[in-house]
Amino acid sequence: MTTPRVALLGTGIMGRGMALNIVKAGLPLTVWNRTRDKAEGIGAEIADTPRDAAAGANVVVTILSDTKVVEAAIRDAAPESGTVWLQQSTVGVEGCERLAQVAEELGLVYVDAPVLGTKGPAEAGQLTVLASGPDDARATAEPGLDAIGAKTLWLGAAGQGSRLKLVANSWVLTVVEGVAESLALAKALGLEPQSFLDVIKGGPLDAPYVQVKGSAMLAGELDPLFPLWGAAKDARLIQEAGRAAGVDLAIIEAARRHYERGLADGHGDLDMAATYLSH
Repeated sequence: MTTPRVALLGTGIMGRGMALNIVKAGLPLTVWNRTRDKAEGIGAEIADTPRDAAAGANVVVTILSDTKVVEAAIRDAAPESGTVWLQQSTVGVEGCERLAQVAEELGLVYVDAPVLGTKGPAEAGQLTVLASGPDDARATAEPGLDAIGAKTLWLGAAGQGSRLKLVANSWVLTVVEGVAESLALAKALGLEPQSFLDVIKGGPLDAPYVQVKGSAMLAGELDPLFPLWGAAKDARLIQEAGRAAGVDLAIIEAARRHYERGLADGHGDLDMAATYLSH
C-alpha cells in the first residue's frame, strides 16, 4: 500500500499543522474536530463525527489532549478491524497501556507514535516521530509519518515511543523552567534579565531553545506554541512514570508546581513560557 486513506482526529495546535502536511503530500485525508471551525481551511474533507471520519480509512491518527479524550474519540470512530491506529497524543506510560488495551478490544493495529516539536515544526512538516509498534504496520503508517515529520525513529514494541517522549519532555520542561527562574532571579537582583541570555549566548551553556524561550518570556510573546496546560499535564505524566519506575524526579516535581501555579494565575492557554509570569 503506497497511498493509504487517512483519518485525523483532532485539528488543534499540533493536529492542524500535521493535517496540512498530509494533504500537501497528496494523501486522501478526512479530519474531525470537536470544534468544526478549527478543521476548516485545511483542504481535507471534514467529518461531523469521528465515525464518519474513520469510515474507509486505512490509518486513523489521534492527536488530542489526553487519554480520556483519545479513548472516547477512537471508540466513537469505531474503525474497521485491522485498521492501523496511529496514536500521536502524549498520554504517558499508563495512558499508552490503556489505549493499547482499547486497540486490542476494537481489533486495531496499535502504533504508539508521539511527536517531538511544537506548532512551528508541525506546520513545517519537521516533527520528530517516536514510533513504536508491530513491524507489519510500518508500510501503512510511513506515508503519513513521512508527511508530518523530518525524521521517524522506530523504537520497538508499542509503548517505547511514549516512554521516550516522557524522557525528552522532562528535559524540555526542565530547560523552560530553568530559563524562567534565571531571568526572574536576574530581575530580582536588579539586573536586566536580558543580560543572562547575552552572557551565555553562543557559549557551551547556550542552546537555541534557551534563546527562543527566554526571548519570548522577556518580550511577552506568549501565543501558544505549546500551551502551559500541556506542560503541566506532561509534568504530571513524567512524575507518575518516574514514581512507578522508582526514580526521584525532584526537578520535574518543582517544575510541575510552578506550571500549575501558572494555571492558577490564569495563564493556561498561553505558551509554556508564561511560567515566567508567575515567578
